[in-house]
Amino acid sequence: MNQYAVPISIVVAGLLIAGAVYFTQQSGPSTPGTDTSKVKQVTPVDDTDFIKGSPEANVVIVEYSDIDCPFCKQFHTTMQRLVDEYGKDGKVAWVYRHFPLTSLHPNAARHAEAAECAGNIGGNDVFWKFLDTMIAENPGNQQADPANYGAYAVKAGITAEALTQCIASGAMKKNVEAEYANALATGGNGTPYNILIVKGAKDPVAISGALPYDQLKAVIESALAQ
Repeated sequence: MNQYAVPISIVVAGLLIAGAVYFTQQSGPSTPGTDTSKVKQVTPVDDTDFIKGSPEANVVIVEYSDIDCPFCKQFHTTMQRLVDEYGKDGKVAWVYRHFPLTSLHPNAARHAEAAECAGNIGGNDVFWKFLDTMIAENPGNQQADPANYGAYAVKAGITAEALTQCIASGAMKKNVEAEYANALATGGNGTPYNILIVKGAKDPVAISGALPYDQLKAVIESALAQ
């Protein structure tokens, strides 16, 4: 695949830039990442990550997100649709990491810790159930209430007591802080911020903003075609 490294980077980056420029008018911060020296600092995907799909997928999308961000909620639906279409046969995988913007969403870091705790207690599937429930029950600009964590925990399949104890211990705080720091280090300045790791490509490619499904699909199709 090395012979295709430069073409993949150019094609994917071009599509991402076009989509990002378009979507700036639609959803807020949306500046494509072009500094590959920064993007290459993305923390490698490993078994500590929460992932939908195979870590060996042809395209791994690492999303740095804020649970209360309305654009992230919009993009969450896009990613669910994308993984439903491309994840089952190992073409695309989705890694979720935290980028809480507490200046805009005061409880975002706490939400991130709660989600991490859910995953730490119940595993990968419980993490996604907890996250999906929190987002689905607080659409748009509505911000989640920490008082509802217990109900989200039960829906995800763990006890409210276990979640409360984990959050109170601060056990997941360092995880959230590390992911936040990595988002900044790789060039993130808004949410959602995504890094595409394409198998065989020389460098990852970054994009900020809630790229619409059709444009994101075009990026994926171009990468897979190479």
